[in-house]
Amino acid sequence: MIHSNLFDYVNVLDKAADAAWMRNEAINNNLANAATPNYKRQDVSFETEFRNALMSTGHSTMDGKVANVNMKLMTPRVYTDTAEVSYRLDGNNVDVDTENVALAKNQLKYEGLLNSITQEFNNLKAVSKSV
Repeated sequence: MIHSNLFDYVNVLDKAADAAWMRNEAINNNLANAATPNYKRQDVSFETEFRNALMSTGHSTMDGKVANVNMKLMTPRVYTDTAEVSYRLDGNNVDVDTENVALAKNQLKYEGLLNSITQEFNNLKAVSKSV
């Protein structure tokens, strides 16, 4: 993480990309264990923490929120999803079709975040060349 106000958006986007990467790993783990008896699917909690961290800054503009966000509040965490629920007789609650859709959605999100990070660096390069 880069500690400069110039990189506020990059740091926030980096946290979001890390969370998307963790979710990708959790989904792949779910797919790998789709036939494992009593396995319970896992997911990553991040979006709610992200929203709460931005809202807790007390600023009204997005620039103000991003500049003053407490990055420690935006920590993704892996959790077991509906551990007591199982749709199958073997106790496993992984639905391969649902996981594949979630994987595709998450991969698009991750690519979008990486593109946004690249754009932020391109903006910084453009500003530094014009100075």
